[in-house]
Amino acid sequence: MGEGTAGPGPKSLETRDQRTPGGPVWGGRRTEPRLTRSCRGAFRSPRPLPKSGQADGTSEESLHLDIQKLKEKRDMLDKEISQFVSEGYSVDELEDHITQLHEYNDIKDVGQMLMGKLAVIRGVTTKELYPEFGLDMND
Repeated sequence: MGEGTAGPGPKSLETRDQRTPGGPVWGGRRTEPRLTRSCRGAFRSPRPLPKSGQADGTSEESLHLDIQKLKEKRDMLDKEISQFVSEGYSVDELEDHITQLHEYNDIKDVGQMLMGKLAVIRGVTTKELYPEFGLDMND
């Protein structure tokens, strides 16, 4: 075989189609993806533009309303905390309980992921694996 001719394997860089600009061509096709007509235009954000006179799309009135709603929510949460404290709970105890719930949920998520992978390997559903591990469907 002479220089510039293709052998039985992939084409060498010397034998690629020189008419196609860009990277190497294998089998007469470009390796880079082509842009479609819809991708050629300028970027348009899905976020609406702010109305005139508003630098960032929010008015002073709407900001005051948001602040008022947040203050009301804070007051409601303070009342709930006071109620828990009056029932004998401490804030530290509640925070610890919440931390433990997050840890439990993380561990449960990992267990669910492993059960899913095992089900795929065995070609069964995760529901079919629950009895084997002594789990209830509500677990």
